[in-house]
Amino acid sequence: MVKTFNDVTGRELLNMPFIDFTAIVKEAWIAYDNTREIARIVDISAMVSTNHVYRITFVDGNFIIAKLSYFGEFEHFVEDHSIIDTLSNNLPAPFENFLARSLVKGNQLFVYRYQNKILDAWVVFYRPIAIKKRLPKRLEEGQIIKLGEQIALFHKACHYTRNTLPPSSKTLKTDIDHLLRIIQTDYGQFEHRLHTDEIKKQSDLFLENCEKLKESEFERLPVFIDWNIGNFSVTSSFKLFSRWDYDWFRMASRMLDFYFLSRVVSDVGDRTVFSYYITPLMEERFLLFLKSYHSVYPLTEPEIRFLKEAYRFFILNYVVKDGRFFFHELFATKLQKEAFEIYLPSIEKQFNPDIILKALNL
Repeated sequence: MVKTFNDVTGRELLNMPFIDFTAIVKEAWIAYDNTREIARIVDISAMVSTNHVYRITFVDGNFIIAKLSYFGEFEHFVEDHSIIDTLSNNLPAPFENFLARSLVKGNQLFVYRYQNKILDAWVVFYRPIAIKKRLPKRLEEGQIIKLGEQIALFHKACHYTRNTLPPSSKTLKTDIDHLLRIIQTDYGQFEHRLHTDEIKKQSDLFLENCEKLKESEFERLPVFIDWNIGNFSVTSSFKLFSRWDYDWFRMASRMLDFYFLSRVVSDVGDRTVFSYYITPLMEERFLLFLKSYHSVYPLTEPEIRFLKEAYRFFILNYVVKDGRFFFHELFATKLQKEAFEIYLPSIEKQFNPDIILKALNL
């Protein structure tokens, strides 16, 4: 049986032999279209995560982008990209060209699966997407207001297309249940040996609060979660222009998008060395963003109260559960240490939904 990186142990991860990912990408392209000759393949990965991104240049000078992933499950990878592909084709103006589109073969999304005794990896190809301006590292107040309006309009556009999208099997509960199963395994006991009680406590709190807030009744929209400034571009008038990088895409409440957006508008601004403190959710600058968003696509009181749980889910799922598989080792070690020492303990102490509710007159 081929193991995914979610199945291997910590020791196996450290002893992985050299793998020629470029050769896998080339093999994937030949399976897609062996009539177009490749001139070169260049790794253009951001080097933060374990996913690999490549620019494939052909002998005629044209190029496409390839993404190779071994994080998560193959079925979820295909499911997510199928949803994104439909979304990219169905979004109304002005977002009809906002998302990077994947290549299809015949009438189906093309995903190449590479398997051997060590690795289960998947490759998808993207058409190049135009990029205009990157957001500045620190936004001015007028830019925060404009970004709030634009994200609201994008969420509205996703709302209009929600009933046209393929089904999604992932839910917040299934991911938390997966985390709880992991800490019962030998590997989970090894990785989280000092924190299993805290993980159970925080997971129980999340599930209880989801039930109280009736999270299951929230509208499920396409959410991209990771809105750091390296993942999208804007026009000179600060309108959303293009978006790429779909590592954390899912169908869920729109509130899952807001933590990273609070980081984008934070007074600290974009930083090379990053942490996931809860404090950006309480900044005046984030309130300014939310007021702008709320004026275009109104939020509800339960959704605002759920912001705390959206943050808790992000830490539990993407830092604690998947951190060792998604982030490179140095980032994962730092973030998981901070998760238990800072992030999770800060939730009840530092997040106050009443401040936001008052600002939005809810």
